[in-house]
Parts: sequence; structure tokens; C-alpha cells
Amino acid sequence: MSEKNMKRILSGVRPTGAIHLGNYLGAIRNWVKLQHQSEENLFCIVDLHALTTVEESHDLANNTRNVAAAYLASGIDPKHSAIFSQSHVAEHSELAWILGCLTPLGWLNRMTQFKDKAGKKTEHACLGLLAYPVLMAADILLYRASHVPVGEDQKQHLELARDIAGAFNRRYNQEFFQLPEPIILGTAAARVMSLRDGTVKMSKSDASDYSRINLMDSADVIALKIRKAKTDAEPLPAELKALEGRPEALNLITIFASLSDQNPTQTCQTYAGHSFASFKKDLTDLLIAKIAPIGEEMRRLLGDETYLDTILHTGASQAQKLASKHMQDLRAVLGLIPL
Repeated sequence: MSEKNMKRILSGVRPTGAIHLGNYLGAIRNWVKLQHQSEENLFCIVDLHALTTVEESHDLANNTRNVAAAYLASGIDPKHSAIFSQSHVAEHSELAWILGCLTPLGWLNRMTQFKDKAGKKTEHACLGLLAYPVLMAADILLYRASHVPVGEDQKQHLELARDIAGAFNRRYNQEFFQLPEPIILGTAAARVMSLRDGTVKMSKSDASDYSRINLMDSADVIALKIRKAKTDAEPLPAELKALEGRPEALNLITIFASLSDQNPTQTCQTYAGHSFASFKKDLTDLLIAKIAPIGEEMRRLLGDETYLDTILHTGASQAQKLASKHMQDLRAVLGLIPL
């Protein structure tokens, strides 16, 4: 995508635990590159979304600052991009209610993420979990974002946001909302998998800390986790196709390829015939070189909460100006008497 081809980018991360390698390779690193290709960037910390799962308010506050530190340490520049907490812009919630009033329940019942998280206990699932995609649509449409970076698992939510925008435009017979375009994050590591089970995505919620590389892991911890990462007894093949049925091996190859800006086939060719012992050593060295400095910078930033809170408040002020203007226009369309 050519430079300045995008008007306004919006994306965000839930502050629900330690930021890990999957968050970095699958999202944040891509945003660092994209921030210089767009006229305006909004990188949110979606703390209202986190309320569906986070129970301790102390954890939520700490996690929010951790995400802000991860954004900054990874290279998101607050001079080019607004970094802010979703809850600091009240219009997110206001627009979510308005959009919820025209979103058919059938659309929400079809969302696969709700089915996955609620499982067989839909009767006990909270309204927030069901309405989660409407709030996500509000996050995007509030700023009339032109482009949204998404992974494969978020495509359905963006499609719903487009459907809701279209429904609003048809009801009020005007092109009020721009339909946001996806930026599909099709990098080699768009889905980084667990180090303990290559068939499931790397997750903050996994009970085992050995399943993931956290951005604030020390060099020694990174080395230990890679040594313990699940593999198999076969040597590495020369062709990527030969890794079918070997999910853990494929995952480690994918991580190495992404960190070294290669495609996985190149990595396979480099290590063809090698045992995992030698490959893991090189992967460890690469992870320490790329990830450990980010963790060090995060720890430095987290030592200055005042600075982090200033970044968040400044970003919220930037976002608020856009949100306030767009909501003022929206209220006029709805027939609500202006303040």
C-alpha cells in the first residue's frame, strides 16, 4: 500500500494480560510500519472490551499501562499516532448503544467468537460478550476510520462493522458512515501459535506461561522457554510443505522467518537437515536480539507512570476532538436535540 494512501487507521489491543510475541508479530509490529503510510493513526487500548473478562480493577489499570508501554517500546510514535484508552472517550459507549438499536440479534448470534467464548453456557453469558462486536463497530465507525488492520480471526467483526454502517446509511438515506476497508495482516506470523501446542493460538489466557514469549521476558527466560518448546524427533525439511502435520515445527519456523524478515520457505532451506537443537539455539539468539530490548524499554517506561498517563491523556484528547465532532453530526441525523 503506497504511502499516504490511507486516510485514518484504527486498531487496538485488549489489556487482559502480559503482551506476548503473538501480539507483537501479529499486530503491533505491523502498526509500527503502517503509521507512516497513513494521514492519521489511532491506536486504542480497548479497556471497555476487557471488562467482559477482567475482574480485578487493579489488574486492568496495570495492564492498560503495560499495553501503552508495549506500543511505545515497539516503535509506535506518539507524534504520529494517538495512543489512548477506549474508556477515556465516552462517545465509544454512546455510539455502541445507538448502533445496538439497529443491529439485528440474529447478526450477533452468528458471530463465531461469541459461540467460542460462551460455549454451551449461552444462558449465563453476559450481555457485554454478545454485544462485544457492536462496541467494536462503534470503535471503528466513531472515527470514520478508512482502514483497520485485522488478522484472520477478526475479519468477521470488521465485516459486521461494515454491515452495521451500511444499515445505518440505508435507514437514514445518506452516506454518513464510510465503510472501513480491512488491511489483512497476512504476514508469516499473523497467527503465532502456542509453544506447547502448535494447534492453538498463543494466548495470554493459557494457564502455562511456557506457552508464550512475553515481551518483558528476560533473555534467560526466553532461552528456557525455547528449550522447553514442544518439537518432534524429525530433522527440519527443505520444503515448507513437508511440515504439514508438524504444527510445532511449523510454528517455530514461522516465528524465525517473521523475526528475520524472511518467508518460511527460505528459513526451511537454510536449516534443511538440521536438528531442532541447533535451530532452537539460533531462534533463541534471534528472539533475544529482537525482543529483549523491547522488554527493557517497557520496564523503563513502566517506571514512569506519570509519563505513560500523559501519553494516554494526550492521545485521548486527540481522539476526543474527532469523536465529539462526529457524534455531533450523528445526533443531528438521529434527531436528538444538540447539547
